[in-house]
Amino acid sequence: MDLFTFNNENRRRIQAVVNSFGPAGPSLSKPGRVLMGQGRLVKQGRRKPQPKVFFLFNDVLVYGSIILHGRWHKNPKVIPLEDVMLEDMEDTEGLMNHWLMRTPCKSFFVSAPSYEEKRAWMEHIEECRSNLLQGGGSQPGSTFAVAWIPDQAAFKCMRCFDNFTKTNRRHHCRKCGFVVCNGCSTQRAVIGHIHPTKRLRVCSLCDARTKEYEMSGPGGNGSGKNSSEEDNGAASSDEEERVETMMEGHTYGGWLVSHQGTCGQMGTYVYPRPMNQRPKT
Repeated sequence: MDLFTFNNENRRRIQAVVNSFGPAGPSLSKPGRVLMGQGRLVKQGRRKPQPKVFFLFNDVLVYGSIILHGRWHKNPKVIPLEDVMLEDMEDTEGLMNHWLMRTPCKSFFVSAPSYEEKRAWMEHIEECRSNLLQGGGSQPGSTFAVAWIPDQAAFKCMRCFDNFTKTNRRHHCRKCGFVVCNGCSTQRAVIGHIHPTKRLRVCSLCDARTKEYEMSGPGGNGSGKNSSEEDNGAASSDEEERVETMMEGHTYGGWLVSHQGTCGQMGTYVYPRPMNQRPKT
């Protein structure tokens, strides 16, 4: 295939991706952008795993929700590849072929229907990211959002340990990802890598630690040491031990619900054209 034919085919495929999101489709046409691969993965949501469609380009990763039996998509998210970091996860009972995608604004777990597809996704994302950074036009991300603990993994507030009920509902601290009650997350703080100005929900412990850090900085009271510092540290350690006890038996893999049967039928990683056969530009 010559370069002219390849570019026309690539433009057609990119436009098909845009059209699949309807009138609200993201603007993806850009000189030099190439669609490298596409497929479906199961993404762990706050409440339950959900199948999502993913499109890998040579500079961005796009994903969205699947509607109308896969013919259309919605809610597109576009992530620059320099802001993506992957973390492989070990297989656990009931869940296979999953990994963690870290980004500055949101980090989440995804799983593929087979080990081969998992490796294809991870290797091609890493390859595209490496090529992008080697080009010199982008800087790698250095700060990433924590992955939220799914709702079903916690039956108690992970700060005060009160049981969740229909009135005592679950919330998430944007700084640590813990599941907490409203009373333990009344504070708000700006977390720059998630949003530059918006004040986001944080738990009481993260708020206290942030204020302690600010007090110990140049604008605070110097060393930040005080008579209760050691007591606070001991209290934090005790609390973390209680959380570990409460979460015993739960791991990241255990929080995810296996959808291997469904995903195996619909999740196929496709490369529009093998990478080693692409025309050189």
